[in-house]
Amino acid sequence: MGAQRLSAARAWGYGIGDFGINLYFISAMTYLMYFYTDVFGLSAAAVATLFLVARVIDAVTDPLMGMIMDRTRSRWGRMRPYLLFGAPPMGLLLVLTFTVPDLSESGRLAWAYATYIAFGITFTIVGLPYSSLTARMTQDYDERTRLSTIRMACAFSGGLLVSVGTLQLVGLAADEATGFRNTMVFYAVVATALLWVTFAVARERIDETPLPARATGLDLRPILNNPPLWVVIGIFCCGMFGFTVRSAATPYYFKYYVGRPDLISPFFFATLSTMVVGLVSVPALADRLGKTQALYVGALVTLVGCVALYLMPPTSIVGIFVTGCVISLGATPVAVLGWALLPDTVEYAQWRHGVRADGLVYSVASFFQKLAKALAGAGAAAMLALAGYVANEAQSAASMAAIVGLMTWVPALILIPLVACAALHRLDEATHRRIVAELSDGLASPD
Repeated sequence: MGAQRLSAARAWGYGIGDFGINLYFISAMTYLMYFYTDVFGLSAAAVATLFLVARVIDAVTDPLMGMIMDRTRSRWGRMRPYLLFGAPPMGLLLVLTFTVPDLSESGRLAWAYATYIAFGITFTIVGLPYSSLTARMTQDYDERTRLSTIRMACAFSGGLLVSVGTLQLVGLAADEATGFRNTMVFYAVVATALLWVTFAVARERIDETPLPARATGLDLRPILNNPPLWVVIGIFCCGMFGFTVRSAATPYYFKYYVGRPDLISPFFFATLSTMVVGLVSVPALADRLGKTQALYVGALVTLVGCVALYLMPPTSIVGIFVTGCVISLGATPVAVLGWALLPDTVEYAQWRHGVRADGLVYSVASFFQKLAKALAGAGAAAMLALAGYVANEAQSAASMAAIVGLMTWVPALILIPLVACAALHRLDEATHRRIVAELSDGLASPD
């Protein structure tokens, strides 16, 4: 059953949900730090603290949501109900997060904490079940790569709309504060509709089986004794860290270093379009070289792009765009293959420990991915703060160097642990097929 090929309608119906999710995700990752410092009026240090506090909350909510998902039983399955009921409140909280209230400085800081943390909780409630659907729609190794590729195509397309269209939409309003709020209303309506499409089209095809008696408590073996999961988490974290740092730094890079804030949207369009085009080659690259070797190729391309961008003068607009596209092209295999590898660790845990824990596995991966995102965002804000960044003023040599570093050598350094994690990956196609076959035959590896 799990090896059946998904229809195009089913696969794209699932993938379109990530278009909607990335209207939220890329908005927060790319523009929230800028919104907080240059529009909302928070200091870079306050933003760094807020991002870290929010991830501490995730340390509780992500695993809790994973356990809830594993125990959910409904006529729609384990995961799909959360798309139906969670999408509207998530959209509302995105709008509130990008709203500047008429409050004192301390009141606005409290508003930022309340809305951003609440948004993060609803993002977990919706995003985690959505991601987990990959493992429940098919068990086929290659089909998961195809499904993840379609999903990432939709995700990057949603990110492209946000990256290119946000500032244009914001500019339609009388001021930035109103513009950001109105833009997020539009994104929330579109994303909610698309997530409801995914709810209607996607199907959970993995057979439901009763939870074993020992699973009624908190059984951590599917994550603690699951080496392939931790390797994939490492790959996820490195990819997310590099992508977040580059995305957060881009508005500052063009506004202050290049002196051309009008090029922010075109740059995002060029780099994200490159990733969308590059997606086409990932399944073939993984099939020809293997997923691990494909990750190595991506890392090498990214490194070349980072070095070239570091050496690029701010007046070389074409060179900046070309090297930015090279970096994005190199990042594409990591973005796709991480999601393709993660579902396989669910079957590994089931084979090794006799417990299928989709929710728990995905919740841990989600937490560490969001932790990497938060550390990247907080680290970027802290780096700017330490360098003496002051919003909407001419930057010092130190703050300018920090901005350039966030675009170049920081993403380059993260490639070292990424390559190390890829080298440790052992759950290849042959091993996964054997595990699925043994599960189908009722066999399991003893603890």
